[in-house]
Amino acid sequence: MTPSSVLSFILPFCLIIQPTSCFQSAQHAPRIACRPSSQQQQQPLHGWIQGSDGEWAWEEDDPSSAAAAISGTTTTTTLTANDIDAQATPSLPAGSFRPKQSLGQNFLRDGNTVAKIVKAFVNDATSTLPKNNDKESSSEEEEEEDDAEEDTLKQTDLRAVELGPGAGALTDVLLPALGPSNLQCIEIDDRSVELLNDKHPLLRVRLEDVLQVDYPQLAADEGGPLSIIGNLPYYITSQILFALADASHSDAVRSATVTMQYEVGKRIVAPTRTKDYGILSVVFQLYADCNMHFKIPPTVFYPQPKVDSALIGLHFLGPNRLRKRLGGVNPTNLRSVVTSTFQQRRKTVRNGLKPLALTVFGGDKERVKEFLDGEPLPLPPCVVEARDSGDKFALAQELPSDWMKKRPEELTSGQFVEITRMLYGPRDGEGWEEGRLDNKVWRKLKHGSN
Repeated sequence: MTPSSVLSFILPFCLIIQPTSCFQSAQHAPRIACRPSSQQQQQPLHGWIQGSDGEWAWEEDDPSSAAAAISGTTTTTTLTANDIDAQATPSLPAGSFRPKQSLGQNFLRDGNTVAKIVKAFVNDATSTLPKNNDKESSSEEEEEEDDAEEDTLKQTDLRAVELGPGAGALTDVLLPALGPSNLQCIEIDDRSVELLNDKHPLLRVRLEDVLQVDYPQLAADEGGPLSIIGNLPYYITSQILFALADASHSDAVRSATVTMQYEVGKRIVAPTRTKDYGILSVVFQLYADCNMHFKIPPTVFYPQPKVDSALIGLHFLGPNRLRKRLGGVNPTNLRSVVTSTFQQRRKTVRNGLKPLALTVFGGDKERVKEFLDGEPLPLPPCVVEARDSGDKFALAQELPSDWMKKRPEELTSGQFVEITRMLYGPRDGEGWEEGRLDNKVWRKLKHGSN
């Protein structure tokens, strides 16, 4: 079954329901992350009331929220329309499941939006699966067999992990399509865990802080790279994304289809020479093929956040392709270069990198001057090969002769890699196949054990 055919049977069932999901407003901490301290809590907004336990909750029950439900889950070999058995279910339990301010809960209440999210996830996840036609076939008969295999999407091809399922809007659509052995959820709200366990006894739901997830171990337990879907909280969006980037070092995460604040999404896909271009742009345009699927208005949430949201798709390159782009450069060194320059983004790269260069060269000012005035190094052979084959990333990797006079937002991800090569090495890019990819580069040390 092709990705389009998968969507053709999922989409109609999504459109006839009014599912609920959760999302976070800019003013609130996330449902799927560690609970913020009382010092971090902001003043409650209009519409929130404080209970006897000190918890702030939305004052009204949602009168119209509903989610999909399945009367039974049958594991099949492939995804077909017969795997779906959906029907409307009651709204969230009145009085016992109101959105909590401390968890930043904003539930998605629009079935069309849920359908679009599922559609985008299927596209992202299936497009990153290994393709049979990547292999050389020795005969037309073998090529036809490969095409026939590609027309069938097996449940085991997708190891879906949903971050913060909440009341289960996305879960209710994904579970009957993928089966309980190919979908699991990570949720910190014990009310959500209880609700999902009652509704879907076979569903695997982990009560865990998303910031502490060990993605490499989770992928090993599941038998291969993961496909991530979920609603990301505003105030730790970057940290979750950085954790996924690090996880791609070991090929633990294949794709991510995630919602976030619209302004953050714009930074991820921003081109150079724009105000939105920054660290997120450099990192994720290096690590993945990035796409903004669509903008999400506040009106589809309950209660409504005050900002727009967006759905972003990330197709991670994996360790082999990433190493080719890096050409032997250590990502940890790249992080030092990128953060040093963007911390002073109004200054030239020369001025932004001077303190770091002094540290790298042990205070030797002559070597620092030689580096900052130096001509760009020749591109390593692996990058030249990619450039000559028309690779878009490699075509924009060569540094200009006046690189040190540029501002950070004028340089591509590949050019930051080349500056890092000049400062740290390896100078010729040889041995890129053995380039070091540490478990933790972009993720904070306190987040997760791996």
